[in-house]
Amino acid sequence: MQRIDFRDQISRNKRNSFFLISLIFLVFVLFGYVISLAFEPGFFFIIMIISIVFSLSYILISYYNSGKIAVASVGAHKVSQEKYKDYYRLVESLTIASGLPMPELYVMNSPQINAFASGRDPKHAVVCITTGAFEKLDRREIEGVLAHELGHIASYDMRYMTIATVMVGMIAIISQIFLRSLWFKGGNNDRNNAVFIIIGIAMAILAPIVVQLVQFAISRRREYSADATAIKFTRYPDGLIRALTKIKNENAESEKKVSKAIAPLFFANPFKNLGSTHPPIEKRIEILKRM
Repeated sequence: MQRIDFRDQISRNKRNSFFLISLIFLVFVLFGYVISLAFEPGFFFIIMIISIVFSLSYILISYYNSGKIAVASVGAHKVSQEKYKDYYRLVESLTIASGLPMPELYVMNSPQINAFASGRDPKHAVVCITTGAFEKLDRREIEGVLAHELGHIASYDMRYMTIATVMVGMIAIISQIFLRSLWFKGGNNDRNNAVFIIIGIAMAILAPIVVQLVQFAISRRREYSADATAIKFTRYPDGLIRALTKIKNENAESEKKVSKAIAPLFFANPFKNLGSTHPPIEKRIEILKRM
């Protein structure tokens, strides 16, 4: 079995993430170009301005309050160092090893083994873990899970996903405006113009679906990268492997109902039969065993 260096894994997933974000940007530019050929340039710029303003306004508000929104949406509560000494010490030792500042620590009541990290940068980060994780995982397994979450923070994954979400949102808004504007567009006998309108309609239908799938692919790449970064911090793959194995074998009835908007943040997918934002656990374990 060929060994994988965690440094190579981190670099590879960063390159893949950049490529996928570039792909979304390419779809955005191509879609905009088709609209500019189908309609007058002035109308094209109006569509672009509206989509950019709406998408950026919504995402930036979410981005700068991502930590607060995430913990509030799952009903998590902030923990004290006195009550959760082991939790605090584990994260503290990992931050020393990684050079990261200490994040705010939260716990959410759920029998499921899970955790997530959020925040726009390491200085404004939060880490949250379930009560089920404390009950079912040993110390080294919890350390692996927490190292994975700190891996997300160290890699600025919120920024990656925010960039992707902004572009996906703009493409969705542009598609809606373009399709609705066709009802108000006057007749035009220019065959070339009609051809570009047909192409534009096809892109307006397909582009949001394609970029959504690409966004999910970016999320999966970031999970692989966070796994590799966890090994970089702990130098102990077995803890993370055992935690993932327990999650895989966990009873599905213990799943925690959370907002789909924050599902990509979680260590393991919190929804039954919804694996699009996370890679298969079996694949993650297979890669970790080769490190």
